Amino acid sequence: MSASLFLGVDIGAQGAIAIVTADGKLLDIQDMPVLRDGPANRRAVNGPLLVDIIFKSHANCAFVEHVAARPGEGAVGAFAFGRSRGVIEGVLAAAGIPATFIAPASWKRSVGLSMASKDAARAEAIRRWPRHAELFARKKDDGRAEAALIAVAGILKMEGAR
Repeated sequence: MSASLFLGVDIGAQGAIAIVTADGKLLDIQDMPVLRDGPANRRAVNGPLLVDIIFKSHANCAFVEHVAARPGEGAVGAFAFGRSRGVIEGVLAAAGIPATFIAPASWKRSVGLSMASKDAARAEAIRRWPRHAELFARKKDDGRAEAALIAVAGILKMEGAR
């Protein structure tokens, strides 16, 4: 029987997909595949590119950040965020990978983050995976850090439910 592999997914154009083992080892991380398309040339999650990442992961389960419209966000932004969630949810379903959605406050609390700072997520990811520090070095790598930490939070919640 193969080892359990878990995906952590930070939704959105700045997001990422992390593959983590049951004992918290970070195996891989990919930036969310996005392309500019449509009449407004907005960045959007690209389904076919996401399919390639998800199917090659051989994951048993996915933990996905539960997103909703944010205060002050316009209709176009909220729709784009919802579209991203739908693409991700659809690809996971097609791959036969069950998805559990975790609210940001919940996953952050599970991994010991009390601040909403993106830098705090990067710092925690570097602390947990120092051999992979370069993956979280840039300010724009916050999506990578959050994806990996979402996977860890999901694993912790799953273990706590047993």
